Amino acid sequence: MDRETWADIAIFAGIAEAGSFTRAGVRFGVSASALSHRMRGMEARLGVRLLNRTTRSVKPTEAGERLLASLRPAIREVDEAMTALGAERDRPAGRVRITTHRSAAFDLILPRLDGFARDYPDIRVEVVVDDGLADIVAQGFDAGIRRRPSLEQDMISVRLDDGVPLRLVASPGYLAAFGTPHRPQDILAHRCLSYRRPTAGSLYPWTFERDGETFSLEPPQSFLTNDIEVLCDMARAGLGLAWITAIQAAPHLASGSLVSVLEDWAPHLPPNYLYYAGRRHLPPALRVFIDAMKTA
Repeated sequence: MDRETWADIAIFAGIAEAGSFTRAGVRFGVSASALSHRMRGMEARLGVRLLNRTTRSVKPTEAGERLLASLRPAIREVDEAMTALGAERDRPAGRVRITTHRSAAFDLILPRLDGFARDYPDIRVEVVVDDGLADIVAQGFDAGIRRRPSLEQDMISVRLDDGVPLRLVASPGYLAAFGTPHRPQDILAHRCLSYRRPTAGSLYPWTFERDGETFSLEPPQSFLTNDIEVLCDMARAGLGLAWITAIQAAPHLASGSLVSVLEDWAPHLPPNYLYYAGRRHLPPALRVFIDAMKTA
């Protein structure tokens, strides 16, 4: 059914309900003559007279009443759907589907979900963890969370944090066996555990920063993985040195299963951003999710 027919149905139902072209014109914001012309066109296309017109009122014909009887359930469903949409503005509901890298899922989303669930019990949140880049529009996501260098250019983005420092860690057993590095160049004599970016396939650079000085080294590649949790487990198992985030490292440093080295040379990862396509008519559920993620 084309748009013109949909519009004609709404106009016909509105005129029948109002009982007057003038009153219906006020409702639709058009002149009575324009509505009369529109109805004559509809009747001509159908080959059936739908309205009886007098100088005082407009009433449906028998054929018009039959059509209205068929249309009323559908019109009622549309009205109920529109009312539900209006209610959703006041009480957001539905699904929010997010793609995010693993560290943001643990560090940013998970700590906020309990409070979000209490505030918005009718919203279902789906978090898809993927350290690679995702096309949120093509893959049906409402939004994504990535670090700034990974954002698509045409996305609207909201900054969620200030970035996090990295920690170069190893197990106490590994350091006892192979020694503790005291300067960045010392890593060249160590086993090194590297992270491979899932989308690009490149290795994350071993970059060191101190007092405005930044430089990178290419370490010996003893073990590689594309999963930051596996990287952490490798370090805890005594397989070598690894860069992980300070947040990820904190419980293991506290328990003594990992030791941080070269802390004065530790770099920072870029900030995380929540990004989405389009600013107009943002779904209420997504809007309140974004607000929740911005809350420190």
